[in-house]
Formats: sequence, C-alpha cells, structure tokens
Amino acid sequence: MVEVVDKVLAAASEWLWSYVLLFCLLGTHLYLTVILKFPQRHLLKAMGYYFGGGKHGKGSISHFPSLMVSLAANVGTGNIVGVATAVAMGGPGAVFWCMITGLLGISTRYAESLLAIRYRVRDGKGHICGGPMYALERGMKCKWLAVIFAVFTALAAFGIGNITQANAVAGVLAECPLAAPPWESGLLLALLVAVVLLFGLKGVAHVCTACVPGMAGIYIVGCCILIGEHLDLVLPALQLIGRAAFTDQAATGGFIGSGIMLAMQTGVRRGLFSNEAGMGSSPIVSAPVRTPNAVQQALVSSTGPFWDTVIICTLTGLTLTICLMAHPEIASGEGSMLTYRAFATAGSLNSWLLTASLATFVISTLLGWSYFGEQALTYLGGARLTIPYRVVWVAAVYLGCVVPKSTIVWNFADLANGLMALPNLICLIALSGVVVYQTRKYLWHGDPDEVDPEVQLAEKEDA
Repeated sequence: MVEVVDKVLAAASEWLWSYVLLFCLLGTHLYLTVILKFPQRHLLKAMGYYFGGGKHGKGSISHFPSLMVSLAANVGTGNIVGVATAVAMGGPGAVFWCMITGLLGISTRYAESLLAIRYRVRDGKGHICGGPMYALERGMKCKWLAVIFAVFTALAAFGIGNITQANAVAGVLAECPLAAPPWESGLLLALLVAVVLLFGLKGVAHVCTACVPGMAGIYIVGCCILIGEHLDLVLPALQLIGRAAFTDQAATGGFIGSGIMLAMQTGVRRGLFSNEAGMGSSPIVSAPVRTPNAVQQALVSSTGPFWDTVIICTLTGLTLTICLMAHPEIASGEGSMLTYRAFATAGSLNSWLLTASLATFVISTLLGWSYFGEQALTYLGGARLTIPYRVVWVAAVYLGCVVPKSTIVWNFADLANGLMALPNLICLIALSGVVVYQTRKYLWHGDPDEVDPEVQLAEKEDA
C-alpha cells in the first residue's frame, strides 16, 4: 500500500513540476523582476533596515526577528539534503538553476511580502494576521482560493517543515559519531519544539534570532574548510556547473549523466524547497512586523532568498561538486547523505560541524513552519485550533524521526509545495498592479520611511 501511495505521489509531483510549476514559477519570477525594475538592486538598502534602520509602525515584531523566523523556516534540509539530492539526480548543472531561482526569487518574495502587509488584518483577539490567504480574500475578493491556499499550507507544513526535516536530521545523527538512535533524536527534538511553542510567535522569533546567524556561520565555515582543501578544483568546478546547466552531461567520475531539462527541474525544485519564494509561506511572518508601510518590510523580506539560496545553497552545491571531483567514491549510496559524506572527507571536525549546523537548521525550520501552518489553520477554523495543532505538530516531529527513510516523504513535500504555490502565484499576478503602485509611491518616487495609514491596520470583519 505504501509503495502504491509513493508511486502516485511521485507521478503527481513529477507532472506538476515538469509541466506546470517549472514554467509558472520562473515565469512569475521573471515577470515581477521586469515590472518592478529589478528590485535586486535594492539589496543594500534592504539590509540597512535589519538593525533598526527606518521608522517602525504598529505590529508584533520588528524587521530583523521577522527575517530570522523566515530564514529559520527556509534554511533547513533544503540547503543541505535538498541540494545534495539535486546534484545526485540532476548533476552539477542543477546548482546553477538553483542559484538562478534564488536570484529571481528576490522579486517574488518582495511582491508577496508587500501584499501580506498591505492586506493584513487584526483578528477577534487583536492579533495581527496576514499572508496570501488574506490577499486572496481581501485583494482579489476570492475567498474560495484563499481557503485552498490555507488548506495546502497546513498540509505542506507537515511535509516541508516537519517530517522531512526531522527525518533528515535523525538520519545524520544516526550516521555521525554520536550514533544516536532515531527515538532519542525524536524525543529531544519534540521536547525542544514543544517548550518554544509555549511562548508563541515572540518565543519563536527570540530563538530564531539567536540561532540563525550562528548556525549559518558554522555551516559556511565547514564549507570553506572543504573548499580550502581543494582550491585547485574551484575554477574547474564552476566551469562544470555552468557547462552542465546548458548541455547534456554523460556519466563521469562521481556524477551521473543528466540532461538540461533534468538539471533545470531538480535545480528549480530544490531552489523553491530551499527559499520558498513564490510559495507564500514566508510572507505570513512578514504580516505582524512593525513597519510604516508595506514596501519597507517587503525590502527586508526580499533578502531572504539571497542569503538562503544565492549564498548558502550555491556554496553547498559548489562544495559538493568539488568533493565529487576529488572523491568520486562518495557518490555511492543515498543522495540525501551526500553532503555528510563530503564533509567527512575533511575529518571528524567537519562531520561535527555539519551535524551541529544541520541539527540547528532543523530545529529552527520546525519552529518557523509551525507558525506558518498554525496561521493557515487559524484562518480556516479560528484560534481554538491552535493548541490541538501544536500537539499534533510536536507528535509529527517525533514520528518524522522514527519512521524509516523513504522517498514518500520527499514526494509528499514536493507535491504539497507545488499545490500551495499555485494559488499564491495566481494572487501575485492578479495583484501585481498593487505591488507596482505601492513600490512607485514609497520606493521609486517616495520615502520608504513614510507612514501609510492604510497599513495601520484594518479590523477583520466577522464572517
């Protein structure tokens, strides 16, 4: 029965990504990049708001904690296991397409975050809520599509943000020198997540703000150690990545043979899995931010794909390509363990660095996605579902650690991601005029610190 379900999920995911999302996602990225006049050029301005630059409006958290929660949810196994899977399946050319997805995704993240702020509301308890479901309902006047997005988000949370994360870290912890059995990893992870969730969004934001910069730094150090041991292979690896992105590659060394389309599919798919630009998840945490207008927070949020995919995923892909060129034998076995085997070639210290960073990545991702899923479920059924949801979430963390490794987990995550992205992409195209208007008013011809009274907040009407 499980094999049948796995095959169905795999077939559905393959069809969705091969014939629908690949073109819809890249098309939306390109369209928004052009009509917004390449918002990537404002990266430095956006980074200036990280530590208190600009004025703040009403909201629950400030710019930097919001970005950290978003990055916490984005920077996870997608950066390590996902990129490794992409390289194993699509060859080194997948690294190029993953990076392109991140670069173009900056525009999409900007747009979806702007809409999340523009159409945010207060619920009956005074909490600030927002995200694509509110933009679809209030901006497009299309509640049925908003409900579909919220349902897919609640389901996707358990795939991309929970079970795959727990399953991946349990596998690494079992293989590393700790040799921790999955049930121990599951209990520890579930306990840590449960404790943090008791404090709600602010608790999640505090933990993510403390963990994300450090965990990213540890991981980058590990990659630099590996690259430093093979400096002579850096240029050949970059040339191979660029060449493999546009030409069919025959099997050689530690690489399997791959075609251009396969490299593009796996690269774009894992790029989205990593930075989630276009999925509509990260804007959910942009909504409660203290910001004078929608543009200012949208700029901050747009830097997420840059750090997550352009920097970390590209660094992972380059590191793996170099290690495969130097040590072709590490390609044997599961692609999901490729990064661990690559790090192990530099000795036990690097193995520990990867284990520590991956464990921290996973904990932060579990926390960030718990908030996304919780907000989607709250939209559907109200705040009374919060506690039951958190209980199920913690139980799923343990389950994800103890279930055997299976492609069904990744196939489910890929399918859920795609189904979640479609309503959000429709929303982005339909409301692109609003995005351009707000950008023109507060960025191109105005002051990003100017207060927009409409953003300071409308009360949610009772259904």
